[in-house]
Amino acid sequence: MSADLHCHTKMSDGSVTIEELVLLAKNKGISTISVTDHDTFAGSTRAKIFAERHGITVISGVEISAYDYDRNQKVHVLCYDCCFPDRLEGLCKKISINRRKAAGVMLQKVMHIYPVGFEILIRHAQGSTNIFKQHIMHGLIDAGYTDELYGEVYQKLFMQRIGLAYTKIEYPDVHEVLKSIREAEGIAIIAHPSQLKDISLLEQLADKKEIDGVEVWHPDHSEALVSQLIDFAKQHDLLMTGGTDFHGMYSKKPHSIGSFVTPQDQFHQLKIRKQKYR
Repeated sequence: MSADLHCHTKMSDGSVTIEELVLLAKNKGISTISVTDHDTFAGSTRAKIFAERHGITVISGVEISAYDYDRNQKVHVLCYDCCFPDRLEGLCKKISINRRKAAGVMLQKVMHIYPVGFEILIRHAQGSTNIFKQHIMHGLIDAGYTDELYGEVYQKLFMQRIGLAYTKIEYPDVHEVLKSIREAEGIAIIAHPSQLKDISLLEQLADKKEIDGVEVWHPDHSEALVSQLIDFAKQHDLLMTGGTDFHGMYSKKPHSIGSFVTPQDQFHQLKIRKQKYR
């Protein structure tokens, strides 16, 4: 069984629709996926209904944006198979509101630099729960100011802290997020640890048993890091997951769905962990 447990759609910052994602998985021979759009269960819920007609299993998921204030770093938490997703709705809504406020400021800054109308900058956000930097960049490509999403223009505008249009988004504390996931009876996995500035957070969360697992197989992970994470997970009795972090054309590097997956034995362990919670 091939399980790609990290996929995004147009409901957040992916470039393909829910239906297109399911069909891509079917054509690739991927039997199980998880739609983990940012801070919303909407894509995951709709995908389940459509996927059933095509023989694809969809594991309910969401990728929640959080912050480690002790180490001053952003953290993404994957939540799977949540029994009570409504208990996370308030948290997701709060994040979405903060993201929308920041997007409004970014748009004003971009329009001050480039003579582009508001409509062209947000039209690729149609169908999404929010406006992401990828949508703005796509609009700038349409307007002829660049021919790439993550090139010089992106760095000029959105590089952290020094980008001309960079606007900080307020995220909830990672411990608050993990507590909320536990109360909602979901499986909490730290996404792409390679993107953490300080990986000591993992040790803290594992020691305090605040997390269920860690994403091991990911496009950003070197073989050395994968080996390190496997040893770490075994040492702390953590689940190990994998996924492509699929965003379609909005991916920084091209990877088709199913390029990175969760091994069958680890997927089985995830299901066992879920049964224990029930």
